[in-house]
This record gives sequence, structure tokens and C-alpha cells, in this order.
Amino acid sequence: MQFVDEATIFVQAGRGGNGIVSFRREKYIPFGGPNGGDGGDGGDVILKADRNLNTLVDFRYTKSFKAQNGQSGMGQQKTGSAGDDLVIPVPVGTVVYDVDADQVIGDLTEHEQTLMVAQGGRHGLGNVHFKSSKNRTPRQCTPGEDGEDRNLRLELKVLADVGLLGLPNAGKSSLISSVSAARPKVANYPFTTLYPNLGVVSISPETSFVIADIPGLIEGAAEGAGLGIQFLKHLSRTGLLLHVVDIAPMDDSDPVESIRVIQQELEKYSDELLDKERWLVLNKIDLLLDEEVDEIAERILKETQWQGPVYRISAVERKGTQELMNAIAQQLHENRLQAQEEEAAEQARAQRAPVEEDFDF
Repeated sequence: MQFVDEATIFVQAGRGGNGIVSFRREKYIPFGGPNGGDGGDGGDVILKADRNLNTLVDFRYTKSFKAQNGQSGMGQQKTGSAGDDLVIPVPVGTVVYDVDADQVIGDLTEHEQTLMVAQGGRHGLGNVHFKSSKNRTPRQCTPGEDGEDRNLRLELKVLADVGLLGLPNAGKSSLISSVSAARPKVANYPFTTLYPNLGVVSISPETSFVIADIPGLIEGAAEGAGLGIQFLKHLSRTGLLLHVVDIAPMDDSDPVESIRVIQQELEKYSDELLDKERWLVLNKIDLLLDEEVDEIAERILKETQWQGPVYRISAVERKGTQELMNAIAQQLHENRLQAQEEEAAEQARAQRAPVEEDFDF
């Protein structure tokens, strides 16, 4: 399956139903009063987040969506039926842009969260509303109003606690399959991952986190080369990045140069992404002798001047993976505590501000 993380669609809400002109027809009352009913409101167009979806691929084939129109009113002051709302499921993590206004109108970050993107047209009024002492048989009614329409751009950003970063064939898919129930395609050639895979890592019944396998980057990714910049954006929502490096590449490429390529792409793409906490994960140690692993690791740290945590693993044989996952869980816990403390401090400052203003002479 090809991963599609952007889509442009057109949405149109339903038109409101027309009001009608109608008069009572009863025995012995040949000229009854007005009883024309109102139309029904047009249906809205609503986006709804669904955690069971992980791509926007369906919008490649269906790009136009229209809600149901409201029905016209009827005699005996009966209101026409309202048009049914059109609910469009989208993946959790979808950001919604109004193309014409060039602005964000919503960010669907939770399962079953909804966003109305086009409001149905208001119903028309029947002639019963226009009766007066001077006009007892009004032949006036109003039509229903058109529903809103919009050109929307949907952009999907994967929601995960941890993002896997690295060149193609670094072993990211093997890592996520070894520590979670996710089963991404794994093969000994580049670009086996064509869209992000999410896996839940369970440390204990009370402790778990979500890890995302992002498609491998190549040099020039920030300018759109390879699978390109569209996947770098997914890393912006992760709390921690794992930079996975193949230290026993079959093509005899240099692991140091592989690290530098990713570093350069992050620098080009976003300072925010570059400043995110990043751990170095040296993968495929099972293919080398211990002395060779030590030698390569020492050279990597020296030549890249790496300052962060470093872990040595074999994703295939699950060597060192549990230690890595435990460390991640601890780090995420500390990050949450820090965020809670900062939020509490901010709330305290906000509460003090009005009091200080009251005593400002």
C-alpha cells in the first residue's frame, strides 16, 4: 500500500429546504388561512477521527463530498425533514486546512473527535409566517439557503511517543516488530517501509508507549528526495527520536557518514526537530565480533562528537532491546512529570496575575 499523508478535497453542506405556500382546505371553509410549513435544514459535513485508519489513501479516489439537502415544507404547517449530516472518517492526527483562507481550522488528535467543516443551509419559511392583519392570505415564502462549501487540505501527522529515524535498511522495521505487536514488512533491501507503522510497547500493565517506524530517509529528503519531506513532518509530534544506525552495512557504507546524512537533513528541515532529544541506536551488532563493535562505536562517537545516550542492539536477535525500551519508558515518564510541573507553574502564574493587578497603584 502506498502511504498518502496529504489530500485535497471539496466539501459541500446540504441546501436548506424551501418553505411553501399552502392554505387550509376544510369543509365549509373554502378560504382557509395559510398553513405552509418550513423547509428542513441542510445537512452538515463533519470530519471524525478514527484510530483504525492510518492513511489518507481513500481520498485519492473520492475528492468531493456533499451532505444531504433539507426537504421542502408541507401543508398543515409540517416542517420538511432535515438533511442527514455527512460524517467523513479520517485518521487520528489529521490537521485540516481551509485552502482558500490558507489557515488551519482544526486538528483531530483524539479518537472520535469531530470537526464540522461545512454548515448546512438554513431552512426556508412557509407562508404561515407572513400572515398579518392586513394580509390574511399571504402567498409569500422563502427558499432555503445554500450550504457552506470549502476546499480543504488534509495533512496527516503520526501521533507517537517515540519516532525511529534512520537511513533505509537501518533495521527500524525489525526493531519495531521485535518490541511490539506491529508487523511491518521486513526485507534486506531499502524502502521496505512506505508509510509509518505504529506499535505499542508494553513494559508493564501500567506502562506502555507508542513507537512509530518512519520510512527511511536519504540525502536530500528535506528537499523532497526519495520518500521525502512528507515523512519528516511526522517526527515533529514525537517526544523522543531514536536514530537507528546499521553498523554492519552490506554495501560497505560508512556508519559515520550515515549519521551525518541524517543530521544534515534535520538541520535543513527544522530547528525544532533538530533540537528534539535524540538517542543513538547502533543496530546489527550480531553480525560483528564484540571487538569490532567496540571499535566502530568508539570511532562513531569520536568522529560525530555524539553527546547523547548510545545503545547497542540486535533487533533481529532482541539483544539489548529490552534495556532500550525500559530506558525509553523511564525517559517518557520523566518528560511527563516535567511537563506537568511546567503546566502547574504556568497556571499558578496566571492565577497570581489578576491579584497583582488589583494591588497595582
